[in-house]
Amino acid sequence: MSKPVITAFDWVPWFAKGLVRDLRVRWALEEVGQAYDVRYLPQGSQKAPSHRALQPFGQVPTYEQDGLTLFESGAIVQHIAETYGGLLPRDAGGRARAIEWMFAALNTVEPPITDYAIATLFEGEEPWSRPRLPAVIARISERLDELSRRLGENEWLDGSFSAGDLLMIAVLRQLKGTSLEGAHDNLAAYVARGEARPAFQRALASQMAGFTAPPPPEYAFLDQPPTRQGESR
Repeated sequence: MSKPVITAFDWVPWFAKGLVRDLRVRWALEEVGQAYDVRYLPQGSQKAPSHRALQPFGQVPTYEQDGLTLFESGAIVQHIAETYGGLLPRDAGGRARAIEWMFAALNTVEPPITDYAIATLFEGEEPWSRPRLPAVIARISERLDELSRRLGENEWLDGSFSAGDLLMIAVLRQLKGTSLEGAHDNLAAYVARGEARPAFQRALASQMAGFTAPPPPEYAFLDQPPTRQGESR
């Protein structure tokens, strides 16, 4: 097989660096030892017809290899895990449970965390954001409580490190710098274990090195974090 090609941004706002979803794909590829190339997109070009032909929603990442084109980071990670060894258990039951945790990360844990980002960053100045924030935080806290209880003192969610852990840790990392980070010692340690993996370190360094473009003029104010971040990040 040829090397896969993924897409990523050449610039993002300060609060997105290290969190853009191509990191999940890079991490999976690093875990399985598969080299890859990156095609960088300037901000705005993800909405162009040429990119929408690959990703109908105008987002990143995409994944191309030997005539196969995929979008959605979770689907790409699952494809990598099923194509190369190391991210899914060999036995059918273990494989099914790892995939179960992949879906749990993206469908159960991530949605309220995304709501938090919308309420504090993307729509933080809108009049409806602050009133809804307590309910959003309550939903995240409930999910973190449930996940913490399930993880307990285990190193990973179900036996060895899997694609389920990769996606769950990627989702939990979105809470960095918020009042919700570190609410559970075992989850903080879980995220730290994931971030300490050499494959994650390589993936993160690769993503950060790709942010080489200056910000578009209209987004220049988002190139650096504000001096006082308040409730948001």
